[in-house]
Amino acid sequence: WPLGQLGLQEDPEGNLWFGMTYQAGLAKVNRKTMEFNIYPIPEEFNKPITQINMAAPQSSSADGKIWMQNNGFAAIHRMDVKTGKFEFFTPFKDSKEGENHNIYDVIPDKDNNAYFTDFYQMHIGRLDAKTGEVKVWPTPTKNSAPRRGQMDDQGRLWFGEYHGNRLGMFDTKTEKFQEWESPTPFAAPYDAVLDKAGYVWTGSMSSDRVLRLNTKTNELTEFQLPRSTNIRRVFVDNRQNPPALWIGNNHGASIIKLEVLE
Repeated sequence: WPLGQLGLQEDPEGNLWFGMTYQAGLAKVNRKTMEFNIYPIPEEFNKPITQINMAAPQSSSADGKIWMQNNGFAAIHRMDVKTGKFEFFTPFKDSKEGENHNIYDVIPDKDNNAYFTDFYQMHIGRLDAKTGEVKVWPTPTKNSAPRRGQMDDQGRLWFGEYHGNRLGMFDTKTEKFQEWESPTPFAAPYDAVLDKAGYVWTGSMSSDRVLRLNTKTNELTEFQLPRSTNIRRVFVDNRQNPPALWIGNNHGASIIKLEVLE
């Protein structure tokens, strides 16, 4: 199987975690010692289609456990960092025959409950960290294909609706959605992140534009990039004022910093 990694995320101690894709495991980089720790998936879960992409250690300090999705099974794993024990959850095990699901991203809240996006369909789901109970909510836009997302400090999950051509938000407290349609057709929003100034950013894989939402006024602003840019993840630098946006050009071997002068 091809080598590689996906879903680089930081835990509360500053260590970096990522999924090893078809190598069927999870890896940690200790940023102080630069040592690697490898956590292979147990044999019973290591099938030819096993694909561990997205690691979610952001709230592991709550219970000492790391979430990850298994793209091959539309499943979610959880690993106890101290014991190395893995658990296996299948949120869509009762789906109708012929109904496909794809758990693309796993995003923990502050209590380390796991929220996830269903890329094949239109769902945001929640896996309770204490009980294992699963709840699933469909987005207002059908077949929206929610892809990547990030949780803000208010418990709101921001995500891109790849097929819905929208920026989405799910309030985990009220269990309500909001959506904002991209002004450019077929923009295919991929990821979304909120900055400290109250703006939400998302990028397009196809339109060479960055979209910004003013959460106070609901105003949408597009920024045309200077050359072809295939955007996946989006990152904000809140250390400067106003915050800056950083994105990678997936097919252009470059990194782009966007600063708004206003």
